[in-house]
Amino acid sequence: MTDTPLRIGTRRRPLALAQAYETRDRLKAAFPELARDGALEIVEIVTQGDKVLDRALMEVGGKGLFTKEIDDAMLDGGIDIAVHSMKDVPTVLPDGIVL
Repeated sequence: MTDTPLRIGTRRRPLALAQAYETRDRLKAAFPELARDGALEIVEIVTQGDKVLDRALMEVGGKGLFTKEIDDAMLDGGIDIAVHSMKDVPTVLPDGIVL
């Protein structure tokens, strides 16, 4: 097994982090080789939706505001798995992204 950790990308928000840690724990339970220290890494990503504090999100663009930077990190190889809340996932996924 490689020493490179499997990187789980998520938003830097309490609910998103809880979901990412739950995903990590389930992966460890399902795949014992991932239970070793350093096998899994949580990568916190700030999204455009997290940065918009001065106006309604609908004014900025709606869907994708909380997922684009995370999806981009996965497409660029910065993370291996993305954890999203389904309510934030656009109806049409970017090329190269599958559920």
